[in-house]
Amino acid sequence: MGVVHRIEAERPAPVLKDAVKGFLAGVSNPNTARSYATALRALTEKFGSYTPVGSLEGEGAADRVAAWFIEQWGARSAATVNARLNALSSASRWWRDQGWITEDPLRRLKRRPVEVDRTRSLDRAEVAELLGREGIALRERTLWRLLYESAARASEVLALDVEELDLRNRKARVRRKGGAVDVIVWRTGTARLLPRLIGGRRSGPVFTTDRRARVELPPADIDSGSGRARLSYRRAAELFEAATGGWTLHQLRHSALTHAAEDGANTSTLLAFSGHTSVASLARYARVSSEALGRWQAGRDPAARKR
Repeated sequence: MGVVHRIEAERPAPVLKDAVKGFLAGVSNPNTARSYATALRALTEKFGSYTPVGSLEGEGAADRVAAWFIEQWGARSAATVNARLNALSSASRWWRDQGWITEDPLRRLKRRPVEVDRTRSLDRAEVAELLGREGIALRERTLWRLLYESAARASEVLALDVEELDLRNRKARVRRKGGAVDVIVWRTGTARLLPRLIGGRRSGPVFTTDRRARVELPPADIDSGSGRARLSYRRAAELFEAATGGWTLHQLRHSALTHAAEDGANTSTLLAFSGHTSVASLARYARVSSEALGRWQAGRDPAARKR
């Protein structure tokens, strides 16, 4: 007598709202999840929460998605367009991995080139997309998030040694510009990444090169266990600019301070956050962005309050 095998019924593709919920459940960073949810909420509102996700298949669906996207965000900045497109692309890739769809519903759409302004603050959507981007090495992911969450200078962070970290309390001692010893602090995102980056090391540079040092360096700039050297500012900047199309590491610090000012941080807090010793030095970082100014104005609109 033959062996009877039970055949598992193929799981049907979920409706759009459940497909979105499943994808967002796997996005660990809350800022990235909020950014992604903006685009995906608009998608479900347009195509229907209870529409099967498989309805995004086919040439006609690709045309409809492209037309909707252009109508929804076509007049917005390149940064916003790209951030929304990245969110939808990440979700559609995940849905394809689940076997719910087989085609890319966004294939009619292309990212927009961004005019690089190396001095401006990045908007929150740009930062969220960058810090949540897939395929970034652990070292760079940790460095970029730490720079943004601490608002520290890149030179200060790259100079950190493992023994200067207080992982339990999410802070570290740094030497500021001019030589003053100060403390930087970070949030949950960095707190999750730093232990993975350090592994079991108890000393040596926090951020190191990929290979053993090929030239003789001061002992303080070498990890004794692996022989790897401290990551240089030049190399860190090259990798960041290549990944972002021209942004600078300093823009992460600039953005952190601008966003803190937009969130209502007072002058004393901003001085401590930035490590500045004078309000005059801080002033250019505390300029509120046009997006934040628009939100503030909308909140004061009597018509909006009545609605």
